Amino acid sequence: MTQTQTTAPLDDRALRDMKQRGEKIAVLTAYDASLASQCESAGVDVLLVGDSLGMVIQGHDSTLPVSMTDMIYHTGHVARARQRALLIADMPYQSDTTDELALENGRALLAAGADMVKLEGGGALIPRVKQLVDNGVPVCGHLGLLPQSVNELGGYKVQGRDADAARRMIEDAVALEAAGAGLVVLECIPHQLAARITAAVSIPTIGIGAGAECDGQVLVIYDLLGMTPGKRPRFVKDFLAELGPGMGVNAAIAEYVRQVKAGEFPQAEHTYQ
Repeated sequence: MTQTQTTAPLDDRALRDMKQRGEKIAVLTAYDASLASQCESAGVDVLLVGDSLGMVIQGHDSTLPVSMTDMIYHTGHVARARQRALLIADMPYQSDTTDELALENGRALLAAGADMVKLEGGGALIPRVKQLVDNGVPVCGHLGLLPQSVNELGGYKVQGRDADAARRMIEDAVALEAAGAGLVVLECIPHQLAARITAAVSIPTIGIGAGAECDGQVLVIYDLLGMTPGKRPRFVKDFLAELGPGMGVNAAIAEYVRQVKAGEFPQAEHTYQ
């Protein structure tokens, strides 16, 4: 498979073309200019300013305390280092509770330098996605494990294992595309379900704990570098440790990109049945 050979900024149409060509999409979180620059030079296709910063940077035990001020601040840092990669910023907890608030906050993230905002959930959220897209705010969806709904879900658990939940998730993915979403993240779902969703939509699916059948993969960059303390989720791989002594951050990121593009990551041990 031929990798993209352009230095022009990517957009959701370019990523959709990559899906159609069968070219895997490499996505990483970034929260500052230095790591964003390392990601750029290593060939990462999409940078995600995730509200995961609440856990890996701020030290919280969930993403819920992250504010719009935090997201704007970190999005600006990453945007100043971004050159080619599409830049997505998370809409933090309770930043989209009304149409008016969602549009105000979505526009604020675009003004900070994001190309697209990410919202968690399907169902009742679909009209809000359409409202944002219709008002010039590109949207990435997020289905499966929703960190902002961790309390309602009863913890960080695999989603979509029963037939009804799987059916609803497929329907939500199709509805997100119909509403204008340009991408959809699939988090912690069985890889068989991720494959069905990927086949059901023409927009790219980006997996994290969702198997190799997705159109692309995303990891938290500190997980990739082995910097996150505590027990690691099943889908995490320490690429820096794999390369061995003497290798640097850029080499680890480049190896992640290579393995995603080659279909070597994730393997069975990183996926759920």
